[in-house]
Amino acid sequence: MGKTTKKAVKKDVVAELKRGMIRVKRELNARIKELEMKVRGQNEEVQRKEKEIEKLNKELQKRKRELEEKVNLLSQLKEESSSKIEALESEVKRVSDELGRKEEEIRGLRESLEQKELEVNRLREEVENKEKQLALKDREMESYKKEVEGKGIESSHISE
Repeated sequence: MGKTTKKAVKKDVVAELKRGMIRVKRELNARIKELEMKVRGQNEEVQRKEKEIEKLNKELQKRKRELEEKVNLLSQLKEESSSKIEALESEVKRVSDELGRKEEEIRGLRESLEQKELEVNRLREEVENKEKQLALKDREMESYKKEVEGKGIESSHISE
């Protein structure tokens, strides 16, 4: 083989290698574009997920504040309820004590009333007895008066 043939073969080999390089370069560019699109898609997905996470974090913070407010309110209501319950228990005890004293007082007044009723009944009976005695005395006096008047009439007849 001559020099020209070797050169031609070399040129053919170089041309083939250049074509192969161009083909590989094209394939690499296509693959790079494909990977770039995939990376871009993943970046967009990451950004979308980050926005969603940010939104969820804001919602979480908002709900956390609301929960803290409700816990504080609940704590405040619990304290107020405890204070009111203590006040009511104290008031119930005071009223119960006063009721006990009033019941004792009523019991004493009832006993006194019963004694007074017994005394009134005794005095009533005594008055009835006195009225009967008085009525009896009135009849006796009436009878005596009639007797005296009758004797007076007789004595005036006799003295005439």
